[in-house]
Amino acid sequence: MATSLNTHVLSVLVQNKPGVLARIAGLISRRGYNIESLAVGPTESPEMSRITLQVNVEDVVLEQIIKQLKIVELEDSAIRRELVLVKVKATAETRGQLIEIIGLFGAKAVDLTSEVITVEATGSPAKLAALLELFEPYGIRELVQSGLVALGRGNRSLTDRNQRTERLKAVRTG
Repeated sequence: MATSLNTHVLSVLVQNKPGVLARIAGLISRRGYNIESLAVGPTESPEMSRITLQVNVEDVVLEQIIKQLKIVELEDSAIRRELVLVKVKATAETRGQLIEIIGLFGAKAVDLTSEVITVEATGSPAKLAALLELFEPYGIRELVQSGLVALGRGNRSLTDRNQRTERLKAVRTG
């Protein structure tokens, strides 16, 4: 029987302590699943960090991971962004075309030589994929892309959701 893997974006708030990231990554990798994207950074609270993961896992495994780590799966409507820096081959003849593409995508030319334009772009994964596809015929010389970062829409925060989960657990066990 074939297993069906689905892409999920997960967000977890963790304390700023050594080893926490390794523990979370290990939990997923021990089950034989690859983390496709990983981003970690500080939050509005100095003692906390937010880890955003994009994984391809079975739904059953996802439920186990969420229960063990108090992770929140972000909805499809969540705001998702990545950063890409890309060096694109540029000649005197193609430079104008590349600058037009850069402008259409709201990107920035951050470095320019006689042979290469280095571009900085942020946006949804789909937007960046479209930009890279347009750069492909010109020749991508080098590329680096950040991990996905995401936030749920609206007023609710991950902290609110975690506190609600803790209150529910207290009610069920109390």
